[in-house]
Amino acid sequence: MTTVTIRVAAFAGAAGLLTALAATGTAFAASAHGRDCVSSVPYTAGRSGYDTYRIPATVTTRAGTLLAFAEGRRAGAGDTGSIDVVLRRSPDGGCTWGPLQVVASGDGDTRGNPAPVVDPRTGRVVLLTSYNSGAVTEAQIMRGEVTAERSRRVFVQTSGDDGRHFTAPRDITAEAKRPDWRWYATGPGHAIALRHGPHTGRLVVPANHSAAPPAGSADTGQEPRYYGAHALYSDDGGRTWRIGSVDDTYDGAENANESQVAELPDGRLYFTARDQNGTSPGNRLDTYSGDGGETLDRPYAVQPTLDDVPVVQGSVLQLTGGPTPPLLFAGPSVPTARSSPALWRSTTGGAAFTRAVTLSTAPAAYSDLVQLGPSRVGVLYETGVTGPYETITFRRLPLDGPSGQP
Repeated sequence: MTTVTIRVAAFAGAAGLLTALAATGTAFAASAHGRDCVSSVPYTAGRSGYDTYRIPATVTTRAGTLLAFAEGRRAGAGDTGSIDVVLRRSPDGGCTWGPLQVVASGDGDTRGNPAPVVDPRTGRVVLLTSYNSGAVTEAQIMRGEVTAERSRRVFVQTSGDDGRHFTAPRDITAEAKRPDWRWYATGPGHAIALRHGPHTGRLVVPANHSAAPPAGSADTGQEPRYYGAHALYSDDGGRTWRIGSVDDTYDGAENANESQVAELPDGRLYFTARDQNGTSPGNRLDTYSGDGGETLDRPYAVQPTLDDVPVVQGSVLQLTGGPTPPLLFAGPSVPTARSSPALWRSTTGGAAFTRAVTLSTAPAAYSDLVQLGPSRVGVLYETGVTGPYETITFRRLPLDGPSGQP
């Protein structure tokens, strides 16, 4: 079996480097320009009219343009209020970035949780996002105190010109959300298009929800035990959607939340999810689907080899190319803190992971992974010097293997 490792250029002082990047907003590189760059900062808190940028998601278009989505939070760092979905485009693999675009304007309400995917049949960028009134909170939604119009809803947009322009958000809540679900979030992070088997071309979007408590229950519905992960899928390029696999155990032991998905080389789907304060030991859960995301092969269970990851969103990516491409996972690596972003690798289809590299010892939170051709991978992640939400940084990592292949 070929051994694949991920190497990183020497990191000369995490705090100093992050400060320099935040100040310039440009790429840090051995050479000042071009594709040899190591890191760049597409989003810095306090710029372009936004207090904070959060919830990164990234994909590469058919033309090779890298798209970096985020939430632009206008009034503060909180999860509710006036929030837009924003985008910056990179023509050179994340070394430099074009101007900020507003893809979905909240206009005082909350739009977020971008989950982009490129439709392999048409090349269109398909983007799912979530919505709620900017005047309500997640706690109110989970308690069932909010009308359907002001509660969480699901929207889709598309771009046929390499991410330069997007259609207006189209409401698909009736297709994507069950009537008894309260909280709802797409992703966060990229979605996938299937490459193998009878469902080749299917778009699969990982998502999560909270359910109403059983009838007659005295429970408020706000406990984490009512969280669950699910998947949406489309077989027509995003025109219509169906609810696929649903984690609906709601037993409090494993509370799947903020899920991500990857397609393994054998065609199975690997799902990873944050465990939202379940009673089982460990903070990461996973499972598989053998039918393109329509059902789960087993309930979500704790993944013990990712015990270093705290309660936070994480990203997963199946590399392609080479004889034995690994599955990658990205997230913070201190169990009790959002800190020290790292990458793990698995050569067993997610059965076990080993840590490959720690990017820094700085604060860090949400992330998303993207492959950059045959010899590099990129990670778009929240980080900073004194807190994890000061920047959204893009890091490029070379992949070592035979002839430079992953």
